[in-house]
Amino acid sequence: MSNNFQQTRSSQQTHLKVVAAIPCFNEERFIGSVVAKAKRYVDTVVVIDDGSTDDSAEIAEQVGATVYRSEHGGYGAAIGAALEVGRDLGADILVTLDGDGQHNPAEIPRLIEPITAGQADIVVGSRFLANQSTTPLYRRVGQQVLTFASNLASGEKISDSQSGYRAYSTRALQELVVSEAGMSVSSQLQFAARQAGLRVAEIPIGVTYADEVKRNPVAHGFGVLGRIAVMFALGRPLLLFGVTGTVLLLAGLVLGFWVLAKYQGTGAVPIPAAWAALTLAIGGLVIGLSGLTLQAMREVIGMELAQIVKRLRRKEKE
Repeated sequence: MSNNFQQTRSSQQTHLKVVAAIPCFNEERFIGSVVAKAKRYVDTVVVIDDGSTDDSAEIAEQVGATVYRSEHGGYGAAIGAALEVGRDLGADILVTLDGDGQHNPAEIPRLIEPITAGQADIVVGSRFLANQSTTPLYRRVGQQVLTFASNLASGEKISDSQSGYRAYSTRALQELVVSEAGMSVSSQLQFAARQAGLRVAEIPIGVTYADEVKRNPVAHGFGVLGRIAVMFALGRPLLLFGVTGTVLLLAGLVLGFWVLAKYQGTGAVPIPAAWAALTLAIGGLVIGLSGLTLQAMREVIGMELAQIVKRLRRKEKE
């Protein structure tokens, strides 16, 4: 471990085990240098090889990383595996960074500082807290749209919801479980952090885009937005369906009173408006009751899962 890393840590922090986990898919051009640089600032470097078809895994091993190989499951699956590896290795702090060279490992000491100081459970490296972001304009626009949607839906406000440069405390590793296989995993972690009551902090980071984007940014953006909508519906069904149902019910009632007023004034029933009022009122009532039912189911399932997790942790301690 380098002198630079030893000097960065205070005497009371030297006992902390810091693990860097690097999701990787076909990054043979960059993975070697990323691993070599990360080794200067952490105790252990692991690479989550997400089914690479090039020499990424071999290169990572040659420069000293422990490689966990799997079939190609997507970025979210690799992040889930990274969290699991962090738990298995008994990491006090897990750092995740991308394998394409865009993140600077030299910023790891600053990234973990809020955790070592006891101020945060999760630290997000934000590309948008610096005075001037070097992120290309089209990426900034797309990322800000996704960040706005993630913040609005999750209730957890951060400036860069899609950043993959993060640090997790032991508590965060124990609380966080992800199921998203794709790029929407970053937004899911935001929902999960809010639900678990984890403290989230941010620090400004720099990024280097040395390669062309691998995926269509439009398809990527809409895909993540769709998953955010699903996560919002699953996480807060009473709010989503309750508000929607109430609005429709009120619209149906208002239109219904208008129909009655027309009937009293003219003696004729405006049939289309009457049908519309009835449809809105019944639809709103059904949607609202569905939201109430889904909320109740969610809470029951949540309590059952909490009991299961407690039993599993007791068994692990035994």
